Amino acid sequence: MVHRYSAFIKTVNLIVDYVVLNIGMVLAYYIEVHKFEIWPPSQHALPIVLVFNLTWLLSANLTRLYSEVLNKDSVNTFRNIAKTYLIFVALIAIIALVIGVKAYRITNMYLVVSSVLFGVLLCSWKLVFLGIRKSNRASLFDSRKVVIIGSGRISNDLYNFFIGNPDRGYKLMGFFDDNYYDTEANDLYLGSINECIAYSLKHNVAEIFCALPVLESKKIEKLLGEAEKNLIRFRIVPEYYDYGIKPVLVQSFGNIPVISVRTEPLENLLNRFCKRLFDICFSLFIIIFVFSWIYPILAILIKLGSKGPVLFKQLRSGRDNNPFWCYKFRSMLINSDSDSKQAVRNDKRVTRIGAFMRRTSIDELPQFFNVLIGNMSTVGPRPHMLSHTIQYSKLIDRFMVRHFLKPGITGWAQVKGLRGETLSTEMMLKRVEADVWYLENWSFLLDLKIIFLTVWNSIRGDEKAF
Repeated sequence: MVHRYSAFIKTVNLIVDYVVLNIGMVLAYYIEVHKFEIWPPSQHALPIVLVFNLTWLLSANLTRLYSEVLNKDSVNTFRNIAKTYLIFVALIAIIALVIGVKAYRITNMYLVVSSVLFGVLLCSWKLVFLGIRKSNRASLFDSRKVVIIGSGRISNDLYNFFIGNPDRGYKLMGFFDDNYYDTEANDLYLGSINECIAYSLKHNVAEIFCALPVLESKKIEKLLGEAEKNLIRFRIVPEYYDYGIKPVLVQSFGNIPVISVRTEPLENLLNRFCKRLFDICFSLFIIIFVFSWIYPILAILIKLGSKGPVLFKQLRSGRDNNPFWCYKFRSMLINSDSDSKQAVRNDKRVTRIGAFMRRTSIDELPQFFNVLIGNMSTVGPRPHMLSHTIQYSKLIDRFMVRHFLKPGITGWAQVKGLRGETLSTEMMLKRVEADVWYLENWSFLLDLKIIFLTVWNSIRGDEKAF
């Protein structure tokens, strides 16, 4: 019954997506091509309809958009939708370039309008779908019965997850264990491990979650074989989960599974290439169209305000903790504490023009040369002074993780308000957590968002910029 409901919802989801796609195409046709003329459209448009529909089918298959539509959370659902949509748009653009569109009496603008309308309608429909799914799935569509083998902390955590997330579609029947420990749901204890398969068959259990230790490998292997023989899905919760490690990526080295403790999107060569290409183009744009005219103005003001060079350079910690010379417009009087002491509010070392530059972050502009030569990126964790890297690496366990990335002119921590003077280790810890989050969740769109928020904060003013 559960599988029939799942298949039904998957089918409905797919059909509505295609309806939305074709509505977008029809609207764009009347808006752009025939300027609201009445139906029917020209016969030349029919091949375009076929190409759009087949391209969406291909894109959805590449991303497995319609697999487990009832069990992906909202974030993963929209991430998969965005990925599918971008692939769809890219394929349409490639097809248009290869075969041309003039023969079909449509314009490039039609392709743009139809794609945009489809994107808007698709997102709107998915919001409605997620709302319906959240309200009805657990009780109607996808209440899959599951059991847990093992007891203890891992089983308790699984129990809390199932109870706390009913919209994920799992109905926990109970626990099986030979050496039973108290759990938060003692009334759900169902018996010994040997009774698990028989119980699962009798009560139509869809999945078994095994939380047994590695020492029970022979028992786990036997249970796995019996479960799969009876078409019951068998999930293994790794033992090292109990030590606070969160595996998120599994790779196969031959027949050896290797688990990474975090995803790193920028380990992908294509992602690194895209980020580097953007850095080169963006830094060249800033250097040519902004730095070229603002440099002489600031140079004069800096020289008039105090003695010393226009630019200030300092060794900072870079990727893989390799030091590099980081450049800024000099915003302070020449002093002997610059390599060890952070700027503080109302710092007497800061010059009058320096205060303005720091408040608007203009003092960071020379770092686009660092970006151009490859020492830094436009977006990434802010580089610290070498003395601070040594200091905080001893106090914060994951501090050095941020050095897996190139440092950035701006970053996720900065736009979240985690900038300026760090008065305590806790403040630095929050900054590190933000940097690690960025490392694990990087995307090109996230970089654009951070750049936009950085510019916006500079315009409206940031109280922590001093």
